[in-house]
Amino acid sequence: MTILLWRALAVVSVALGMLGIALPGLPTVPFLILAAWSASRGWPALEQYLLEHPRHGETIRRWREQGAVPRKAKIAATLMMLASTLSIFLLPAPLLVRWLLPPFLLTVGIWLWRRPE
Repeated sequence: MTILLWRALAVVSVALGMLGIALPGLPTVPFLILAAWSASRGWPALEQYLLEHPRHGETIRRWREQGAVPRKAKIAATLMMLASTLSIFLLPAPLLVRWLLPPFLLTVGIWLWRRPE
């Protein structure tokens, strides 16, 4: 039963990663990292496929080995976080969101930029 849950998480993560290719703002690689992690617990063939993927395999392996995030990904994530922060002040948003989102995104940004490349 648990193998089915790990496989389901892997499939959903791959599907979200595929959507991230087409939808701006939805990340691809974090979902593929999650897919590889969950596949390692219930679907070794999928895990191996993701690790050997010609485009994303290297990024997944570097994350596993070193916790590394490529500079290009850091820049893209930072720009998206800035756009999100600006949008909550330009569009109607609850006051609680306006107070909590910027410090949260700043914390994520600091963590992200402290990761090796």
